Formats: sequence, structure tokens, C-alpha cells
Amino acid sequence: MQLAKFDEFEQRVIDTCVLAGTIMIESGSEMNRVNDTINRIAKNAGLPDVSAYVTLTGIIMSGSNGAGAKVGQIEKREFDMEKVAKVNELSREFAHDKIDIDEFHDQLVHIDDIVNKFPIWLQMIGAALVSGPLVVVFRNDPADFWITCVVGMLGWVIYYFLSIYIRIRFLSEFTAAVVIAAAAILSVKFNLGVKADDIIVGAMMPLVPGIPLTNAVRDALSGNLISGPARGIEALISACALGFGVAIGLHFF
Repeated sequence: MQLAKFDEFEQRVIDTCVLAGTIMIESGSEMNRVNDTINRIAKNAGLPDVSAYVTLTGIIMSGSNGAGAKVGQIEKREFDMEKVAKVNELSREFAHDKIDIDEFHDQLVHIDDIVNKFPIWLQMIGAALVSGPLVVVFRNDPADFWITCVVGMLGWVIYYFLSIYIRIRFLSEFTAAVVIAAAAILSVKFNLGVKADDIIVGAMMPLVPGIPLTNAVRDALSGNLISGPARGIEALISACALGFGVAIGLHFF
């Protein structure tokens, strides 16, 4: 009876570890943090001998006795540092016995309800604050500050809504880049902007894959030769999609 209860508890811990790791990878966390979080959860639960294999596309974890294996599949990858921070916070609360393993697992299951996403209007303001100031910093073009803010917001809105209805992320980036290039050229034609190239450079900044590239370098430097190159290729494809989108926009407009 006690062995059955221990097996059930062990399986619950493994489920929690896999779910926590899956959420972190899907939210853009680097592999070292995921591995560390999974190992800490298992250790704090009294299971220091569990084994976990973490990759960019899945997590495989088994119990100390070889039973109770669990596989977690990574179906999507986005960037939501709020979720990563929340998983770390829940892990620390579990380590300090503020929550038990059942409550930990339940909060992970409902993390979308706990961590609210920023509304689209706030994301648009953020895109504007990234686009406009950078066209001044990078291109020394204060005259195009406001129109770059508008074009940057437009590009982000296109990317945001296409990402909801189209699961191919690179297609959303490509379309947003086409719209940005077209809007920049049209704004200059209608005397709303001065330099189309500067507007495009600034408006593209919110879409630049900075986090994937940073995580790729960190994973590679830490010795993870699977997720590091994979993230690097993902960032490269995103950059190519943005570049091709701008090229198409410049060609047709």
C-alpha cells in the first residue's frame, strides 16, 4: 500500500516536472534554466535520482526505479517571460513548503489563467516605443520618429493577429515585413515620412528575433549542441522571412 502511494506521488512529481519544463520551453526559456528547474523540483520533492532528457521539441523523464516515464511534447514556441518567471516563483514556493505538489501541478495547468497576457493596445504602445526611438538612435533621423512609431505598430498588429490564425510563425513575420515595407514607401510618397529605409529599419525592430538568437548562443556556450543550433536555425529562418518580406515590399511598391 505504501509502495503504491509512493509510486503515485512519484508519478505526480514527474508530471509536474514535465509540465513545468514544457511551459518554460514554450515560453522561450533557455535549456539550462529548464534543466535546473526540473532537477530542483524533483530534489525538493525527495526524488533526487529521477532522470530527465530535455530538448527543444520534447522532454523525456523517468522515475528513480525506471517506472513512471513521462514524455512532454513541445508543440509551439513563443516568448512570454511572465510564464517563465511564474514557474520559477512556484518552484521556489514549493521548495519552501508553501505549496504542495498537487497545488503546484494545478497552478501549472491553469497558468494561462494566472498569468494574464498584455492587451493588444499595450503591445502596440510597446512596439511604437521600440520602433520610433531606435530610428533616431540607429539612423539619426528624428524627422521620421512619429511615422516610424505608426508603421511599427501596424507591423506588430499584422504579426499579432496572423499568429493567432496562422500557426506558421515565419509566414506571419513575412507578411508583417511586407506590410511594413509597403507602409514605409507609401508614407514617403504621401509626404508623411522622409526616408523609407530609415522607417523600415525602425519599424522592423519589434520583429527582430533577439531572444531566440540570445538563447541559441547561451545554449551553445553551455554545451547544449542540440537546442543551441536548433534555436540558431530558427532565428536565422525568422531573419530570412523578415528580409524576404521587405524585399517583396520594396519590389512591388
